[in-house]
Amino acid sequence: MALRLVSDFDLRKDVLPWLRAQRAAPAAAGARGGGPGVLENNYESLRILNVERNGNIIYTYKDNEGNVFFGLYDCQTRQNEHLYTFEKDLHVVSCSVNSERTLLAVSLVHSTKEGRKNELQPGSKCLTLLVEIHPVNNVKVLKAVDSYIWVQFLYPHVESHPLPENHLLLISEEKYIEKFHIQVIQEDGNRAVIKDSGHLPRERVAEEFVWAQWDMSEQRLYYIDLKKSRSILKCIQFSADEKFNLMFEAPLDITLSDSGFKLVNFGCDDLQDPENLSKHLTLCVFTNHTGSLCVCYSPKFDSWEKITYSVFYFHKGHSKTFTAALGSVDSHVTKGLTFLNLDYYVAVYLPGHFFHLLNIQHPDLTCHSLFLTASSYWSICPETSNMDKLLPHSSVLIWNTEIPGITLATEEIALPFMKVHSFKGYWEKLNSNLEYVKYSKPHLHYNNSMVRKEWHNLISEEKTGRRRSMVYVRNILDNATKVISNLEARNFEPRLTPLFQEEDHNQRLLIGLMVSELKDHLLRHLQGVEKKKIEQMVLDYVSKLLDLICQILETSWRKHNLHPCVLRFSGRASAAEFTVFYIMTRILEATRSLFLPLPPGFHTLHTILGVHCLPLHNLLHYIDSGVLLLTETAVTRLMKDLDNTEKNERLKFSIIVRLPPLIGQKICRLWDHPMSSNIISRNHVKRLLQNYKKKPPSSMIDKSSFSVDFLPLNYFIEILTDIESSNQALYAFEGHDNVDAKFVEEAALKHTMMLLGL
Repeated sequence: MALRLVSDFDLRKDVLPWLRAQRAAPAAAGARGGGPGVLENNYESLRILNVERNGNIIYTYKDNEGNVFFGLYDCQTRQNEHLYTFEKDLHVVSCSVNSERTLLAVSLVHSTKEGRKNELQPGSKCLTLLVEIHPVNNVKVLKAVDSYIWVQFLYPHVESHPLPENHLLLISEEKYIEKFHIQVIQEDGNRAVIKDSGHLPRERVAEEFVWAQWDMSEQRLYYIDLKKSRSILKCIQFSADEKFNLMFEAPLDITLSDSGFKLVNFGCDDLQDPENLSKHLTLCVFTNHTGSLCVCYSPKFDSWEKITYSVFYFHKGHSKTFTAALGSVDSHVTKGLTFLNLDYYVAVYLPGHFFHLLNIQHPDLTCHSLFLTASSYWSICPETSNMDKLLPHSSVLIWNTEIPGITLATEEIALPFMKVHSFKGYWEKLNSNLEYVKYSKPHLHYNNSMVRKEWHNLISEEKTGRRRSMVYVRNILDNATKVISNLEARNFEPRLTPLFQEEDHNQRLLIGLMVSELKDHLLRHLQGVEKKKIEQMVLDYVSKLLDLICQILETSWRKHNLHPCVLRFSGRASAAEFTVFYIMTRILEATRSLFLPLPPGFHTLHTILGVHCLPLHNLLHYIDSGVLLLTETAVTRLMKDLDNTEKNERLKFSIIVRLPPLIGQKICRLWDHPMSSNIISRNHVKRLLQNYKKKPPSSMIDKSSFSVDFLPLNYFIEILTDIESSNQALYAFEGHDNVDAKFVEEAALKHTMMLLGL
């Protein structure tokens, strides 16, 4: 698997040509605040400052005299625009522009060789300004303090018309966040100015935090509060109606007290020393539209030998912590971990070492793709060229095996506490996920193990004659009937394959049980969903499972030009029949491993094709190993359609002796043959003698009925006749109306004569 990242914006490709054009046209550039020498030759001063919610990119550059220019790249029109120029040698900390491009908020420090010191306002290190840029007019000082300030305009979801107010966040290194309310009015045509700039209302959003992350696309602020010596993750949602709500609080089992001050997604910050970034902690919050909430965390590490990172799946109620060995101590790490949000996945990337793709919706699929380098992958490469030894370590679907150099620990975590009660959109889905986790058992997922157990119990009870409530069994069979009716209602074309043409009691039980178990599971965990909707969901799901198998068979039959006439036991099997038989065998293997039901008639069709395609010894091996399941319908066809040639007799007898007793008793009566009579007689005798206790011989038996002078047989028949006459209840059982001692005697004689060749 290869991951390719494509950049939508490149300073050198999307900005430099425009800047060179500005430099080549001094008059035009001067009209917008530029001029000759607007960009020095080495281009090192050109850098990105911020990316706004609408995708517009703010960047800065300096001329040879140190004057600071601000530009904007419009991602829609792919055009550049000059915003403002400061004729001072300043260093930009943070910058943001409102959606109408009338206001520019910027935080600056004076740049000198001795260090960052501000001479614009004595006693202050950082100056935060609000500039009117449409057209260039007043400059308002918002902050002049010794701590760094970051700025960010809010972009409300309502984009159709300008809002009467702009809202600006100020994030202070002194661990507080303020929100400014700024009204812009029109004067003299298109001139946009700040109303009452001397008094801008503001309010405190958060305080006493050590980490904050800005969610640009959804206008959310995540921050961690360290009150009571605990790391509490909080989230504030900003809306278009000037309000903001604290949405949730969630405890994090991480240590941040000595980690300093860290901001994520508040512009492109270069205040930190790049050489130390690899040793700093990494913390990111990721969400998506399905209601997931993940926190990815990597603590500080002092050693290059191994690295640890955790993912808190709050929408699932547990966390996973991975420890990966980096190999030799000489493998220097220049950058720390990078977490990338790939919608349904989170990628964990350490340059030059590994790339790990985490499944957000299904965390149990932990290592969908895991590529390792100075660990298992490259340690195996020099030793072998056999790919099957490399693949298990390069793509792991489920974490059920040991991988050299990597360990995994899974723990339950406390769920977030929602602070509001009216949810819409994402928050409604997240709350639904949290409610599911709250009322379910840990790691409770639906699987067919319960269906398997109950199905085997029902079949066992029927074999032994013990059956639970008829109402229960009837409800299960009714479920199966609904599924099959639902499936047939969706199918408008006639089928080539003869499916759904027999009862197949066992498969109907399995279909009905799957519907029952899945419906109960969804009713427990889909709170608020109507029962009828859940029932229809389950019926549709099971119907689609069966229809998928039917479609595979239909496609196979049409591709190989098979017709129902192949079921007539005439002629030898064709290559097409061999192919379809093999496909059906693979379908059976797959459904058994997943324990999924098959459409009634599948086993009959499979067995008949097996009789066509396989030699007798292979056929019997398939039957004994459980690949072919003998159904009453299939065996009945065999007994009726095959004549009594020597080859067919061996086939019939071999199959009859492998049938369950209840089916075997019915099938034997369809085959008019001494072997069949022998089997019937054996079953009859076995039943009569189960509880036989020897009694004195009865003088009432009519001795003249035994015409054959064969004393052992005569004595045996006399015992059977005595039992039959003394207890008719043992004799009269279903399907054996014409079986008695006389029948047993005749069958024994015929079988003896057949063995003797008489």
